[in-house]
Amino acid sequence: MQPSPAEIARTLAAGHLPAVAHIACHPAPLPVRHVTDTQGRPLLLVPTEGTLSAALRPQPGNDDTALVLDIRDVPPMASSPALGRVWVSGWASRLSGDEARAAALDYANTDACGDLLDVGRTQGLYRMDVAEVRFERNENLAEIDPDDYAEASPDPLRAVEFDLIADLADHHLAEMGDYVRRQLGKAARPEDEPRVVRLDRYGFLVRMGSRSARLAFPRPVTDHHDLAHLLHPILCRRCAA
Repeated sequence: MQPSPAEIARTLAAGHLPAVAHIACHPAPLPVRHVTDTQGRPLLLVPTEGTLSAALRPQPGNDDTALVLDIRDVPPMASSPALGRVWVSGWASRLSGDEARAAALDYANTDACGDLLDVGRTQGLYRMDVAEVRFERNENLAEIDPDDYAEASPDPLRAVEFDLIADLADHHLAEMGDYVRRQLGKAARPEDEPRVVRLDRYGFLVRMGSRSARLAFPRPVTDHHDLAHLLHPILCRRCAA
């Protein structure tokens, strides 16, 4: 199994990667801090004074502003392939009162930054209603149904993917190499030195020189603790014996 385009789009948009906003009537893209709520709607944390706040100000007669959130994957390692790029289009409106307080809690679930304490004063929170989602990977562009995007869930390992891969490389390289060779069987070459270069809830991608292979977990994992439980028989030499 592999993540679906909708799941990858939700993962990229979740808030762990930098984003820029292309805002209607503004000539240039602007960096923006964001996360997504449980429905995949982006929440934008914006200083109340500055270019971004001015650009998001609705035109006379409107309550919201059209924009496109542009997010590119940043691979965890230099040798890791990128997941792609997602564009989330819609309309953003500034929240106030109870809506702003509830959105601040949603934001803190992903990024508990100190600026959330200043929402309503020096910081404002905007929520995007999603109208269109486009996902690009390897120069292939796909339209994702907004309902499929909303129903998908971001990958639970993305925020700690770098740490997990680094730990496997630093402390479990031999065990992982043995495991990969057993899984690949005759397809593995003696000179291969498998290295994990990407991890997600469904499995991991290993690179062996110029070749790569994807190995699936017996089931999707729910978080990094579940992953540790699943990998324990592989990484523990005594268990493997």
